[in-house]
Amino acid sequence: MRRKRSNAVVAQRAGISRTSLYKVEAGDPGATLGTYMRVFAVLGLEADIQALAADDKVGRKLQDLALEAPASAPRRRRVATNEASSPAIRPDETVGVQ
Repeated sequence: MRRKRSNAVVAQRAGISRTSLYKVEAGDPGATLGTYMRVFAVLGLEADIQALAADDKVGRKLQDLALEAPASAPRRRRVATNEASSPAIRPDETVGVQ
């Protein structure tokens, strides 16, 4: 709009359909990066792609915070069963049959 070019002119110069241009304008995830680059070139913004890939310090900090392991509760120790309290038959003992 700032460059006073119609959708039809931008789409024609970019070599894309008006539907594809509409997807770019709407931020549709179905629009390919190549389509964005063609539109950027028509608008004279192809050099500005570097700004999109600039280091995002705030985004990196948020990502790092999300990756930190949460503090977990101390693990409970498994209590071993007391073998002396449960009756067990040893192999050397025989059970009498009556």
